[in-house]
Amino acid sequence: MSEQYERFELLINGQVVKTPVALASMAGVVDGAYAAARAAHVGVAFLGGFSIDQPTMEASERLVAQGRTEFIYLDPVEALSEELKLLEGSDLVIGLNLRGSTPEAFARIAEAFGTRVIYEVDAHCRQPEMMEAGAGQYLLEHPDKLDAIIRALKKNGVVVSVKIRAGVVLDDRVLAKRLWKAGADILHVDLMDYGYSKLRQIRNSCPLTLIANNSITTFDKMRDMFTHGADLVSLARQADERTLAGLDAAITRYADEEGWYNSPKQLCRGGDIRALTFCCMPVKDCPLLPMLEKIGMTRDEYQQFKQQGVEATPLKEGNHTCFGSLAWCCKSSSPCMFRDMTIQQIGLTKKDYMRYKHRLADRLMDRIFDEV
Repeated sequence: MSEQYERFELLINGQVVKTPVALASMAGVVDGAYAAARAAHVGVAFLGGFSIDQPTMEASERLVAQGRTEFIYLDPVEALSEELKLLEGSDLVIGLNLRGSTPEAFARIAEAFGTRVIYEVDAHCRQPEMMEAGAGQYLLEHPDKLDAIIRALKKNGVVVSVKIRAGVVLDDRVLAKRLWKAGADILHVDLMDYGYSKLRQIRNSCPLTLIANNSITTFDKMRDMFTHGADLVSLARQADERTLAGLDAAITRYADEEGWYNSPKQLCRGGDIRALTFCCMPVKDCPLLPMLEKIGMTRDEYQQFKQQGVEATPLKEGNHTCFGSLAWCCKSSSPCMFRDMTIQQIGLTKKDYMRYKHRLADRLMDRIFDEV
């Protein structure tokens, strides 16, 4: 597991995520057996969706009568226990996608399973029966109820994910910030047809772990998500073994070569807020200046923060670089003889350089989103 952590540096619910590829829930399909069969090439699996109270269980029965697939049972706790038994000893990080209408229903599940799993609030399902039951997308239309559910779960000290569909609310950036402040840890976003531009907006609005979902079946699509803010990508209907194995192998190879598997594009090329780690000193008119204004950081504060952020790290070196330190140098994929000469002189690899840039980006994110 230490090798896997070194590769992706990704922890969720206190567990090492072996690959940033996840299974998204599909009602009546993604259960313990489904996840176990795909465990070799998946890091996180969200089982479900599971209806967990009387209104949503009755909605599930109506959906089955209409020909849709659903998980049907009398006791949600008992049913979920059986599913989790199938994954005992697995190296998967397990999440439960839950559809409920009250905070008490979610709290009951959290009390039953504690910190063993991630609790994903399904604010995504748009079936009229579920919405009439007060679950799924209904919660996006009644955000106070969604806030209450998140807070009820967090009282149990558990990790909370929220599954949403992009473009349902007026402004997904406002929603993301609200969910973060309510206590959510993960935002699982079905991007629909919006693509990475929507994802970048969300990344720039909150520090939550972001999972990008929707037809991400090739390495190019995966990289688009990662370079614009995603921490993981998830698959549902197209989660066949060949596709999962291909994505897992491609991102593993990339991480081993580059050092930072989800490094952003540079800010001047459309990167997200993490790309501040690659920006030079604020001395010219470029996308850095409006970004600093947006996050409420002065030029002097930015300069001081980056200088302090590389203290006691190799990024402090670089007398022959443009601004006298690797702190101000760009992404390793951008040609620069002065950066490369410095890296070689101090005995760093480009892979190590990118890892240090990753850690600097994490410090910047902590500084920017320090309200909680």
